[in-house]
Amino acid sequence: MSISALSPRFFAAVVVILLVCRVVSWAVGRVGQPPVVGEMIAGVLLGPSLLGAVASGAENELFPTALRPLLYVAGQIGLVVFMFQVGHEFRAHVAHGLARTAAAVSAAGTVVPLALGVLLALGARGRVDIFLPSVAPGVTYAFVGVTLAITAFPMLARIISERGLAGTRYGSLALASGAIDDVVAWCLLAGVLAAASGRPRTVLVAVGGAALFAVAVLYLARPLLARVLGPQGPQDDVRILVVSAVMFAAAWFTDEIGLYAVFGAFCVGMAMPGGPAAEHVVATISTPVRIVFLPLFFVYSGLNTRFGLLANGSLLVFSAFAVLMAVLGKFTACWAAARLSGQDRAVALRLGTLMNARGLMQLIALNVGLAAGIVNSELFTALVLVALVTTLMAAPLLSWLDQRVPVPEPEPVRSEAAPVPG
Repeated sequence: MSISALSPRFFAAVVVILLVCRVVSWAVGRVGQPPVVGEMIAGVLLGPSLLGAVASGAENELFPTALRPLLYVAGQIGLVVFMFQVGHEFRAHVAHGLARTAAAVSAAGTVVPLALGVLLALGARGRVDIFLPSVAPGVTYAFVGVTLAITAFPMLARIISERGLAGTRYGSLALASGAIDDVVAWCLLAGVLAAASGRPRTVLVAVGGAALFAVAVLYLARPLLARVLGPQGPQDDVRILVVSAVMFAAAWFTDEIGLYAVFGAFCVGMAMPGGPAAEHVVATISTPVRIVFLPLFFVYSGLNTRFGLLANGSLLVFSAFAVLMAVLGKFTACWAAARLSGQDRAVALRLGTLMNARGLMQLIALNVGLAAGIVNSELFTALVLVALVTTLMAAPLLSWLDQRVPVPEPEPVRSEAAPVPG
């Protein structure tokens, strides 16, 4: 198909994607689910799991094979900007005097599901077709574990904000725990990707490049961004241009060294200064991209998700155990860590519920694994199911807890050295 023929196909596909995502998001919003859940479901509906199953001709007409690389690139733009925004939000939630408790909750919520994921993949070897011949089994074990350890920090942040808990101890603890959890999980994923190459030179390039990148962010990007976004900085259009250039340059570099674009964008978001100018620039860059480009990522993911594969009994059993291990590992570990850190029952239950949601963050990790050639369709589908189920659980479970196990009167954030009543 020629480029001139692809152009109208792309625009038609974008119209369908945006409308379907918005309608499904509106529908799930009526039952208390956040918009990201609707976009995840819409992506699956437009793929082979539904549209391809009932009208394969319509799916092929809307999303021909030649069009999919364009959807991938456009979706990557949405992801890069989204992760830039997530990095900026993370920066705003790390200094609340809750480091010790947040670290304990995050560590438990990472280590336990990671271990359970590795054990699950170990048990599946020779029984379930989730392994690729070209990929070392240890890489698959580690990848499954890391994806089960991820938390949907952006969704967690929005739930906390919508419920008016951002300034309370419970809200700040949840945000800090989720942020630390995702940073650790992304670092582990970077290590898995580097190891997947099986070539020492590739690992050295990734490690050396990461060190060089860290230096560049700390001593070049951070001072530049602080100057551009300071009181004496240039006009808004120049600020947006400079920030966008730094963000995409970071995405390019981390992609080149094998750590993928989302890592670079996330780090630049973390390096952004605070203040109204930075907030305005982040909102200006991220809002239209999130509305227009991010849904393309969901549909690209949906085109690679084949729930029809779950008709295979062994894969269905593996998927069910993956959901079970994900929920037990994350929810139980975070609840237990919170209780051992002195949090009351109501707060601990909500921390476990929020940390259990994987959402968009797990989909990003799965697509990174797919692009790296370490994930097949069966494993991709099983772990997409984990992302959907754990994300769908969050809102209704929180509403149920609000009715049955009310949180004590919201208290402001305090230093961990101060006594906490109750």
